[in-house]
Amino acid sequence: MLHLTSPNIYLRFAWLRLFLFALLWWILTDGIVNSWMVGAPTVVFATWISLRLLPPVSLSLTGVLQFIPFFLWRSLVGGVDVARRAFHPRLPISPGMAVHRWRLPPGLPRTLMANTVSLLPGTLSTGLDERQLHVHVLDQTGSFVAELIMIEQRVAKLFGLHLMNDRSEN
Repeated sequence: MLHLTSPNIYLRFAWLRLFLFALLWWILTDGIVNSWMVGAPTVVFATWISLRLLPPVSLSLTGVLQFIPFFLWRSLVGGVDVARRAFHPRLPISPGMAVHRWRLPPGLPRTLMANTVSLLPGTLSTGLDERQLHVHVLDQTGSFVAELIMIEQRVAKLFGLHLMNDRSEN
């Protein structure tokens, strides 16, 4: 499970979210002062809910700087590959399901990995549970298993995590 490194980080995230929700309210209401009678409690409530649903986490700056270009590039490559397969039906496809056992802790890292996996050429996350990620692949003969492991490593680095080494059970 991800933990905050200090209560100060939590407070900084709370103030940042409060500011962003207030800014959003101000934009949506064209800065009308009377709207703050409803807006102030709404902004506070939205901040509280956002902190409950998505608690702040510490990210590795190096991990972020490496993950963003990777994410954008894989999005482009995945889209082009699927489009090629759609317009050139003779390209090989061998659809099937794959299961990847988690080494990431529960929560946001697993969710991010599941969403990122869908960007791989010809893959789509179809489900996840506490033990594994289920993935549909267009071509079982490809190197998608190595790519799943690589994505898991990149997500771990993004969050500054070490992966669990238990791969014994499948």
